[in-house]
Amino acid sequence: MRTWRYHITYWQMVVPWCVHFFLWGVIWLVLWRTLRSYIQTATAKSILLRVIPLSIFVSVLEEVLWLTLQPQVPLGAEARGWSYGHRLAYYLDSEILNNLVIFWFTFCLFRAIAYYQGLRERQFAAARLETQLTQAQLRALRMQLNPHFLFNTMNSVSSLMRTDMEAADQVLEQMSSMLRIALDRGEQQLILLTDEVDFIQLYLSIQKTRFRGTVHHYVAIEPEALDALVPTMILQPIVENAYMHGVARTIGEAFIGIEAQTHEGQLRICVRNSGKGLAQRSAAEATKERVGVANIKSRLELHYGSAQCFELKEFADGEVQAILMLPLQYSTSLTDNTLEYAYDHPDDHR
Repeated sequence: MRTWRYHITYWQMVVPWCVHFFLWGVIWLVLWRTLRSYIQTATAKSILLRVIPLSIFVSVLEEVLWLTLQPQVPLGAEARGWSYGHRLAYYLDSEILNNLVIFWFTFCLFRAIAYYQGLRERQFAAARLETQLTQAQLRALRMQLNPHFLFNTMNSVSSLMRTDMEAADQVLEQMSSMLRIALDRGEQQLILLTDEVDFIQLYLSIQKTRFRGTVHHYVAIEPEALDALVPTMILQPIVENAYMHGVARTIGEAFIGIEAQTHEGQLRICVRNSGKGLAQRSAAEATKERVGVANIKSRLELHYGSAQCFELKEFADGEVQAILMLPLQYSTSLTDNTLEYAYDHPDDHR
């Protein structure tokens, strides 16, 4: 405008432009608050029949308001004495296209924002439903484990009461402690391996009383694995299967061992037991074991997806190993001491 020899100051140009875009901000704030749902869901036909007329009306309205707030424009000596209608016609002729561009750019921008927000909400809702479903499935699998363990332990108590009341009373106390631990955990799905081992120690003590010292067992965990997170009650059904289908069918001395090590970002847990191997189990025992193994695999898959592995290995001497490979996850810093519980003569079976 200076090249056209208009003698204007900087503020004479800045103030009208600030008012111009401030008005657009206010107009779109009102439109967003009143027509938000319509902007989000408007169809092509609705846009053609309603939004296009609305864009023309709003563009004219903004120009009317702007000229009302800016009586000094247009600038220049030739514009002095112009009526309001003359000024409005002048600016509608020169600015209506710019106003329409501003309207449609903002309309598309808000529509894109609304689409993105709707997409994120749907993704969040889907993720929440998936989490709830996973938690429900895990809860159902745990409910299958708890009564199974409880009934087996009660059968053991019933057998002991006929021969050793003191031992039966001791088993009841230990079972009470186990149930208290299970109740205290509530809906917690992942716990420290050390907490899981504490739970297993009570179970091993119950079985030691039941088998009257004929079973030797040990638990050894590397320091790096102490604070690793594992699914709640993941070891108890494995150890129970080892007793029911291996140790209980062994004549004379038997052993069971639990080991845990870390290697290249994975946690390896191995449950070893003596017995007669997998092939010599009855059809009923094999069916029960398949149900237990399927339960364990389902829980691991829900927790870790394909990043886990569970397998059973059988050796020539009848020993069976249940091996879990889990992603190594920590809750707190590692401790410095190795957790190792040994009973009787564990060195004979390591």
